[in-house]
Amino acid sequence: MSLRIIPLILVSFGLFLITGCDRTRMDKGYEYFPDMAHSQAYQTYSDNPAMEDGKTMREPVAGTVPRHMIPYPYSADFEGREMAAVNLRNQHLITETLLEKGESLYQVFCANCHGIHGDGMGNLFTSGAYVIRPSSLIDEEAKSWSQGEIYHVISTGWGVMGAHASLIRPDDRWKIVAYVEEVLQAK
Repeated sequence: MSLRIIPLILVSFGLFLITGCDRTRMDKGYEYFPDMAHSQAYQTYSDNPAMEDGKTMREPVAGTVPRHMIPYPYSADFEGREMAAVNLRNQHLITETLLEKGESLYQVFCANCHGIHGDGMGNLFTSGAYVIRPSSLIDEEAKSWSQGEIYHVISTGWGVMGAHASLIRPDDRWKIVAYVEEVLQAK
């Protein structure tokens, strides 16, 4: 074999490698261990034979906190409510824009139970779908609640009301508190 053929063989081999490894939409080419590159995906709530309990969705490790989230420091009991009443204050400047946003959030998260006017006559109660009348947010007792108490109840729930901390961001909870105090209770 002559020395002139070696570069020709190398160039031919290089062209073969470049064109042989092409991945098009129609043909994925040849892969070694394709299951490693393209693993089978499971739907969140589907069964998963790879897990001991058969569930795909995993519980977070106890004590973990999502990024950018500060754990709520007060418990969902009388003591926690009293501490929140004393220690928590709305730090937002009350503006028309803030109250409009608070009203919008109230309509989404609160009005179905507490009613558009905050009187406890929400759609879920008046339609008969919910037999326990939600608290009025405009009676004298509710007007005596501090900002911290209202925020605490939204966060941790109270009585039959469920906690909304996982649904409403802390900043948005304060907007709802402002709307309840400045608009609903002012009427």
